[in-house]
Amino acid sequence: MNELKTRLLAMFNRMNDSKKVYWLSFVIGIVCGTAALLLKNLIHLIGESLVGNLKESDESYLFLALPLIGIAITVLIVKLLIKDDLGHGVSKVLGAISLNKGKLKSHHTFSSMITSSFTIGFGGSVGAEAPVVLTGSAIGSNLARFFKLNHSQTMLMLGCGATGAIAGIFKAPLAGIVFTLEVLMLDLTMASLLPLLISGITAAVLAYYFMGEEVLFKFHLINSFEADNIPFYLILGVFSGFISLYFTRMTMYMEQQFKRFKKPLYKVLIGGLLLGLCIFLFPPLWGEGYSGINKIFNGLGPDLLDNSLFFSLKGNPWFLVSFLLLLLVVKVIAMTATTAGGGVGGIFAPSLFVGAIGGYFVASFFNVAFGLNLPVDNFALAGMGSLMAGVMHAPLLGIFLTAEITGGYQLFFPLIISAIASYVTIMGFEPYSIYTKSLASKGELVTHHKDKAVLHFMAVRELIETDFAVVPEDSTLGDLTRIIAKSKRNLFPVVDDLGLMKGMVKMDDIREIIFNHELYDKVYVKDLMYMPEHFISPRDTMLKVAEKFESSGRFNLAVLDNGKYLGFISRARVFSNYRNFVRTLSHD
Repeated sequence: MNELKTRLLAMFNRMNDSKKVYWLSFVIGIVCGTAALLLKNLIHLIGESLVGNLKESDESYLFLALPLIGIAITVLIVKLLIKDDLGHGVSKVLGAISLNKGKLKSHHTFSSMITSSFTIGFGGSVGAEAPVVLTGSAIGSNLARFFKLNHSQTMLMLGCGATGAIAGIFKAPLAGIVFTLEVLMLDLTMASLLPLLISGITAAVLAYYFMGEEVLFKFHLINSFEADNIPFYLILGVFSGFISLYFTRMTMYMEQQFKRFKKPLYKVLIGGLLLGLCIFLFPPLWGEGYSGINKIFNGLGPDLLDNSLFFSLKGNPWFLVSFLLLLLVVKVIAMTATTAGGGVGGIFAPSLFVGAIGGYFVASFFNVAFGLNLPVDNFALAGMGSLMAGVMHAPLLGIFLTAEITGGYQLFFPLIISAIASYVTIMGFEPYSIYTKSLASKGELVTHHKDKAVLHFMAVRELIETDFAVVPEDSTLGDLTRIIAKSKRNLFPVVDDLGLMKGMVKMDDIREIIFNHELYDKVYVKDLMYMPEHFISPRDTMLKVAEKFESSGRFNLAVLDNGKYLGFISRARVFSNYRNFVRTLSHD
């Protein structure tokens, strides 16, 4: 194994940087496409082969217990085998970019796939996309570390992994690239675009080869876009914006409530039972919910009431409208009960489901209330894009992903209109997406703020300058003068026998007396020094260091560790390192 690794590294190192990146992005595309295929098949195997027979039995109470069983299996795998918090897939990736220079643990290359398969296969009301994004990102990150790539190349390979994962799971290479640029906020340059394209198209081609050419949702354009419906698409967008706000706030609220339960068993029981109750009342909430979306697109929307307690009211149009509204509300509860209870899954599928139901609701409401003839399938498609734009704060992703997975390219206009309206609406109330809100609240989000990103990757200890001449606190002016004669600096820290800083002497302050030999033995350093008002701790973040330079107006600040003098940091050195990191992060 070591010999193979050595040969691979030797062969890889003979390539120039461009070839390294292109070949590795191709490999990542293959591996991520394969991972997406494996995840889809694992979910199908568990959901159909193991769980399918139970669903078709007359034992309805057993059917309701399946989601609880799936969450319990997931928690056992995490606690006994993985022994690490998997968290939310995309948020985990953003956290790695923000806090760990794009490094993800090796177990993330498979752990989310295995656990999410049991969660979703047993009926968990979440999606498989976020777990496969974490898987793909981890594949890119770990391959970059294996081949010892630099920081900017590691970040790019992580982005290639995320792109390949989205492209493979959805057969949507363009959406994969947009996701990486808009949600993960990786810089778009010509140097980064081509590797993302290679990874995305490779994974998508692999998915097409093994899964066929059919899109995820069978959308048939029956009613083309009509300009007269623009006001209603705007209304849909605003409605989606408020639903996105509910989606985000309710998710955060429920997760906080679940954190109050310290024992995992309580979380599993409450999450599983709550999820089972939601599915019992609203059967479309089972699993990813994609079959419900296809019913809407195939003109079978009322069939959403099949197998529910409300089946007898299927023919009542007003009840259908009410049922759809309740479905919007309860889906978010079912989704959060799944993840907060210990299940593993993402919000892609729930966003698409809620969006489709939201679009169907808006069109049905106006049709029933005012006798209009709005195309419910078109509105459902636009709702998918607008809800994703609002929840993820990613209008381009909502537009392009929806178009690619449905084949609804003829409806770009309504997709754009509703997505923008949704995004603008939620931005007035919630500046952070569901992925970034938690990181932002802890001050750990740097991916969406390039200045913070650069400062984050700069280390205080690497900037400390130690060539300042140190003056003992009992020195005389004569001693100080002799030290000044050998120094190239104009600042002189004064320290005691333990290395604790007692003050500082500035050359400008003593210029008039250093040539007065009569004062050499009469004046002591302690009479000339002053204690600086502003100083830096080695534990400070560079963002805090930058703020101290700005507020103090100083060009040099002392670095003290619990009072002990370590050196100085200069504004010039910070600026020079800042520029170097900007070049590194720009991939150029």
